[in-house]
Amino acid sequence: MDTALLHAKLKENFGFEKFRPNQEDIINTILSGQDTLAIMPTGGGKSICFQLPALLLPGITIVISPLIALMKDQVDSLKANGITACFINSSQTDQEQQFYMESLKSNTIKLVYIAPESLSYLDILFNQLTISLIAIDEAHCISAWGHDFRPAYTNLGYLKNRFPSTPVLALTATADKATRTDITEQLNLNNPKTVVASFDRKNL
Repeated sequence: MDTALLHAKLKENFGFEKFRPNQEDIINTILSGQDTLAIMPTGGGKSICFQLPALLLPGITIVISPLIALMKDQVDSLKANGITACFINSSQTDQEQQFYMESLKSNTIKLVYIAPESLSYLDILFNQLTISLIAIDEAHCISAWGHDFRPAYTNLGYLKNRFPSTPVLALTATADKATRTDITEQLNLNNPKTVVASFDRKNL
């Protein structure tokens, strides 16, 4: 992808002058259609790695996130930047969920955040949607080696089977070699590029 275009999008939609380390590399890998496993520290700019490609890709980006509070924060901040986003989870009424499902069908939403336990809500829509990117945040939750294991994460491998040509971006701040292998295998990632950011944070 043209570097000038990526930088223009970054400035226009997110207000940043330049990318943080590894962000541009990860974004280009996704835009080329390759699965990616990104290990980046909390606060290292993980969300830009899927939010910016979501604007450039034609369809919808699904973001799997385990934290309802975080979903709301990210959706609010995207909307403040003029980007159409929503979340669907168990904290909403049936009417709210239905409203967002209709919005997805009419292609007016670029990013949908969903908890792994709520993914079944989208099942009925999958045949009607163009899914351009699947981002799985806190991907270490899929690994029984990790302390944050969440059983619902172990069902996420079917997404790659369902959408074999859609790139999957798995993101986590903590993953030793065993956990990385586990993430790759459980999510059925296809020859993913692994990007490990430096954890030497100069601003801490």
